[in-house]
Amino acid sequence: MVEEVKNHLTDCIIPFWKKLRDDEHGGYYGWMDFDLSVDKKAVKGCILNSRITWFFANAYLLLKDESLLAEARHGYEFMQKYCVDKEKGGVYWSVAYDGTPEDTTKHTYNQAFSIYALSSYYDASGDKEALDTAMALFHIIEERCMDEIGYKEAFDREFREIDNDKLSENGVMAEKTMNTLLHVFEAYTELYRVSGNEDVKKRLTWILDTIADKIYNPALHRQEVFFDREMNSILDLHSYGHDIETAWLIRRGTDILGDKSYEEKMLPIILDLTGQVYKVAFDGHSLANECEKGVVSEDRIWWVQAETVVGFLNGYALAPEHKEYLEAAKAQWEFIKEHVIDKRAGSEWFWLVTKSGEPVAGKPIVEPWKCPYHNGRMCLEVIRRNVDVA
Repeated sequence: MVEEVKNHLTDCIIPFWKKLRDDEHGGYYGWMDFDLSVDKKAVKGCILNSRITWFFANAYLLLKDESLLAEARHGYEFMQKYCVDKEKGGVYWSVAYDGTPEDTTKHTYNQAFSIYALSSYYDASGDKEALDTAMALFHIIEERCMDEIGYKEAFDREFREIDNDKLSENGVMAEKTMNTLLHVFEAYTELYRVSGNEDVKKRLTWILDTIADKIYNPALHRQEVFFDREMNSILDLHSYGHDIETAWLIRRGTDILGDKSYEEKMLPIILDLTGQVYKVAFDGHSLANECEKGVVSEDRIWWVQAETVVGFLNGYALAPEHKEYLEAAKAQWEFIKEHVIDKRAGSEWFWLVTKSGEPVAGKPIVEPWKCPYHNGRMCLEVIRRNVDVA
């Protein structure tokens, strides 16, 4: 499996995203439809470009191919020139194809992904400006995106709070979300890894405590997803993909922290989330999307399938007596290989397939959320872990 995944990374994912590089206006093209037509004048999501920058930086760190560092630099320069608001601070939600501001919303989730990208780019390039920008965004989140309970979500350009429509789904308007907290944690993990900053470390431990005390629901063996301002859950929803992703991201965070007390505190949660997802959402081949009020969404979404591979490999590493997790990771890769990877020339992964693996027409191949962050990271993690699942 490791060799197959590495070949997929180098022969498919990397070349695909290199071809979406915009050398005229900077960054990467923001849209490819189901029929593989690229819209070169589509909006460029700042999340899309930060995730692509993160991907190429990490691919370079692993593979040491200088062309990958050049791609990361291309993404980084676009971020610095167009996505960062030089006047008001923070990062925009999106810009037009030529870099002019398009949606000037400042979202905590988006600030986090910029930190994630900038931290990895600093590690890859040694460019101190990238780390300085990441630290400036860290202070913006901590000083402007917090209340006494936790991270608020959505703001206008001047950081006045607005409705959180971008991270709310399933018919609710959430004031706080598990999703944003998770990715702030992920970003801070990377920032702490490359900086060793004690303020970042303190926030990482605070987030872990918040996950354990307010997000994780031990009675239901899951995380709650959407919350009101006081962190009360507002919807009966089990997000299988987020739970399996959270499990391995928490472990990465505790590894980077190097604090045994947090490793011990979070390990039962990691194993519980992994075990429950395996029990209720994995059908032996692939992972369902979510369960709302007892009704399961059987969609097979690209990012959920990618995170399932890493999550089950993580579960097996932590509890090797659970060989079923190793087999699940192997089976999930086979499903991805046969059904989720789009074998048409010039494509990458389908956005969505059915439970039986049929692609759902109409969903784009590239859009503001669809990028090499999940599937590319899956490849990098499988290679790094070098687990023999052949």
